[in-house]
Amino acid sequence: MKCHCESGQAFSACCGKYLSGMAAPDATSLMKSRYTAYVLENERYLRETWHPDTRPERIEFEAGIKWLGLSVKRSGTIDSEQATVEFVARFRIRGKGQRLHEKSRFVRVDGRWLYLDGEIFD
Repeated sequence: MKCHCESGQAFSACCGKYLSGMAAPDATSLMKSRYTAYVLENERYLRETWHPDTRPERIEFEAGIKWLGLSVKRSGTIDSEQATVEFVARFRIRGKGQRLHEKSRFVRVDGRWLYLDGEIFD
């Protein structure tokens, strides 16, 4: 099975290893694996990879959402402990195509990258 993040790799060789417990080596890999976790509705992984200062109590998955694809626009390292990833995730809900365009901020805590927050673009 191909990975949902559109890397072209098999799920087990790509995001699957991160969802199974291996630490993502960089912010881009973490962002892609979090997209895959949304596709699979894996709340546990999303919560584990969300910084505790901004992590919600629960993650609500929208009924009927169909994730269609992911495009990483750019990524940047601020320093060894901070990075950003800008992406567009496409999805369909109630028959209407949508897109989420976000610039996410990530921080490294105890050697593991975590999602901190993001700026959403219209």
